[in-house]
Amino acid sequence: MGAAPGDAPAEHPPSPPAAAKRTLVFTYGTLKRGFSNHALLQDLFLTGDASFAGAAATAAPLPLVCGPYRVPFLLNLPGSAGCHRVKGELYSVTARGLARLDELEGVSRGHYERLPVEVEVADEGEAAEGAVAYYAHRGYAAEMWARSGRRGHAEYSPAVAAGYVRRVDRPQGQTFLEQIRVFVSSQS
Repeated sequence: MGAAPGDAPAEHPPSPPAAAKRTLVFTYGTLKRGFSNHALLQDLFLTGDASFAGAAATAAPLPLVCGPYRVPFLLNLPGSAGCHRVKGELYSVTARGLARLDELEGVSRGHYERLPVEVEVADEGEAAEGAVAYYAHRGYAAEMWARSGRRGHAEYSPAVAAGYVRRVDRPQGQTFLEQIRVFVSSQS
């Protein structure tokens, strides 16, 4: 019996689908292992939408500060005095995984912006090409830096995160942007 027109011959199985394009995402705060939002990455591991790529640090010093509820913010203010090369973790994420991270980070709501970041993989000391990070939105980043006293952290560690309030435990009467506005306008 012959193959029907359009059928692939039996000796040539269909090619596997092309590997999904992945983006390297530098995490520096609550998405890191041991912190509250890492559960999302664990879910993405199970579906094949994320994998750990290694410990990493920003190639250049950048401000890492805490905002309301000890939420961490990386600020896209390179060259600012009082900054450090920020330590974090690098993940390889599919487009579907990136959409879930964008939702968590409130990209469409103006909470964070996903922008390129230069990072180096810790063990290799080599640059990770094409990495992105979730930075504080430019609409309030400079105010957040001023509110922090223009002093950043080298790492969002358990000591720095002490007092962090999970999203579900925060007051529900204000949006996150309103909470940020109150925070940056208050005295330290």
